[in-house]
Amino acid sequence: MGFYDLSKTERAQKVADIQYELQQAIMHGEWDHIFTYFGDDDTYIRKAAYQGIGRIYNHESSLRPKVLLALSQLKKHEEEHIRQTVVNAAGEIGMFQFESVVQFFDEALFDTHHKVRNAVIGSVKKMGQKNPKPVLKWAQGYLNHPDKEIRREICHGIELRGRTHPEDVLPLLETLQYDETRRVRDTLVHVIGQISYKKGCLPKVVAALNRWKNKELIQDALDEIVDVHSEKRYAKFSALSQEEVVTYLSENFKNP
Repeated sequence: MGFYDLSKTERAQKVADIQYELQQAIMHGEWDHIFTYFGDDDTYIRKAAYQGIGRIYNHESSLRPKVLLALSQLKKHEEEHIRQTVVNAAGEIGMFQFESVVQFFDEALFDTHHKVRNAVIGSVKKMGQKNPKPVLKWAQGYLNHPDKEIRREICHGIELRGRTHPEDVLPLLETLQYDETRRVRDTLVHVIGQISYKKGCLPKVVAALNRWKNKELIQDALDEIVDVHSEKRYAKFSALSQEEVVTYLSENFKNP
């Protein structure tokens, strides 16, 4: 029976049971329950597990060394779901104490399985939103990495912070404006569009683009910004209509 086959009350009890069993396992150094939940086929069970680890770490300071030991024991497991859940658990911790888990992301960025690498992107998104200073500083160090997939993943990962604080990520994105790899470039354009449509964000994005130098990239970014505000994209969620965006760009984009 899957997690969402349970009633709401049963789901809440299941989450509580998982956290209790994980806490007991960590206290006694017995990994069976951790293996079971971290490797479960049901994504929502794995989510309950990694969120439970985050709560244990953040609420039980005496168990923090044992939590990190458990994650270190599991990060090289042959099962990708377990490695993926380790990264997600590290992301829960990194929202508050990034320095304690940074090594997990340094390693997982280069994992052989895309599920684990995607967990890095997801974790960078949530950590960057809650704990931006150390996370963005770490991310910046990878934006010039020779591996194009690393650059793309980091670019994607910092997007969520940019949706509310575009000024925090625009200087990092600027370093990618001349990237010649199609996947990196497409991700960069996508992220610029994504950080433009919330209230108060467009002026900050346009001010930055006025200073950028790559004319072709800038034009693609402007086209994406206009398209993001269309009915087929995010018109229902954007602060401005597409017509207002076109008017704003015509009046405020000055980059010759």
